[in-house]
Amino acid sequence: MSKTLVILAHPNLEVSRVNRRWQQELLQHPQEITLHELYKEYPDWQIDVAREQQLLEQYDHIILQFPLYWYSYPPLLKKWMDEVFAYGWAYGSTGDRLKGKYFSVAMSIGNHEINYLPGGSVQFTVEQILAPFKASLHHVGAIGLPHFAFYGASFQATDEQVEESAGEYVEYILQNAYAVEQK
Repeated sequence: MSKTLVILAHPNLEVSRVNRRWQQELLQHPQEITLHELYKEYPDWQIDVAREQQLLEQYDHIILQFPLYWYSYPPLLKKWMDEVFAYGWAYGSTGDRLKGKYFSVAMSIGNHEINYLPGGSVQFTVEQILAPFKASLHHVGAIGLPHFAFYGASFQATDEQVEESAGEYVEYILQNAYAVEQK
């Protein structure tokens, strides 16, 4: 099975219940999963673009893990995408380095799932919120996979639910990695 790269972008991982637990679980699978923590690597926000591009080139299956942050990505992840998915490397007449790579997102979402259904209080589904991500992947020729989400992270999620989600997340990664390998 091919190894998966998880780009973890959480601005305050120490206080996170869900992403911190996911991080701990991912570290238990070093043969299958490489974890790359953006806020840990770049506390000064000075991204080593060449290093990041080289890292991405080594993997066919890449997951962006983050808390849904004002219905979008955390700011360092946005900056990372802006700089790393560069013209001439990721797109343009000579930019094809992400073409055919498989990407997905894994998100912790503070609100309840029902609020992201059509007619819910958020007024947008998660699929609609992920449209800019999907458009970016399409633009660079990457292939989007279904997302993984944990809802209710800011509300009444129990420790048991968080724990269960960690196992489900690893299973999601391994199943997608297997599917990618079969293509």
